[in-house]
Amino acid sequence: MDISSVIVSAKPENGAAVKALLEETDGVEVHVVAEDGRMIVTIEAESEKATVKTFEMIGQMPGVLAVSMAYHQVESNPDEEA
Repeated sequence: MDISSVIVSAKPENGAAVKALLEETDGVEVHVVAEDGRMIVTIEAESEKATVKTFEMIGQMPGVLAVSMAYHQVESNPDEEA
């Protein structure tokens, strides 16, 4: 399981629309929306490849100015380690 925290930047007037698009995306959760249009978002995905795909998709969403990785962690599945 890959868990990433990203900062998504949008113009303030586009913030609500961008937030709605993010919330419709599987594995994406919006935690904070600032008045200036920046958002703290997490991405949870099954693999690094899926994380990168979601990250790139966010960057292409209408109204998104930039997306920056803030944190990335890979959690192992204890059942797969046995």
